[in-house]
Amino acid sequence: MADFMGLMKQAAQLQTKMQALQAELDTIEVEGSAGGGMVSVRLTAKGDLKGAKIDDSLMKPTEKEILEDLLVAAHADARRKAETVMQEKMKGLTGGLPLPPGMNLT
Repeated sequence: MADFMGLMKQAAQLQTKMQALQAELDTIEVEGSAGGGMVSVRLTAKGDLKGAKIDDSLMKPTEKEILEDLLVAAHADARRKAETVMQEKMKGLTGGLPLPPGMNLT
């Protein structure tokens, strides 16, 4: 029975740490860019879009499709960086064990 109580205590501690990590991930921002920096986006480590910057030279009707593609690419770049940050934070929390497939913090 003592093992079960110890396990429950560890589970409660892990839950508290996970909640703190969730709050921390809301404050960490990453930036992704595309087109040699002509387009950039900022995301939280949880993937929430916080801002975007677009070079003035792309603000032409004839550049619309290029701008759309660069926004998607910049977002994908930032998302990869956010996922890397999240995985690094989780390794610290789980002692280096990876998250099981399908288990996500966001």
